[in-house]
Amino acid sequence: STNVSMEGEKQIIEITAKGGYSPGKTTAKAGVPTILRVKTNSTFDCSAALRIKSLGYSKTLPATGTTDIEVPAQLAGSTLKALCSMGMYNFEVQFQG
Repeated sequence: STNVSMEGEKQIIEITAKGGYSPGKTTAKAGVPTILRVKTNSTFDCSAALRIKSLGYSKTLPATGTTDIEVPAQLAGSTLKALCSMGMYNFEVQFQG
């Protein structure tokens, strides 16, 4: 996916949160330590309240800013699912070998 890049040994996945999450689907590399970099810009809707159940992550993002979330290396074929506090908006990252 175009929103995925490498910084040294880590894979960076960029997601924009405002009125939902963009992009909604990302394909990334399995087996690589990953940072989910979530960007907000005057985000006052529920997409600022991010939940990632598999990571035990539940936080309200700053209205404007960048939040880095550490994601341990994932298995090939796994999907990381994230949603807003109300469950209206979501995104997923599919990890491939």
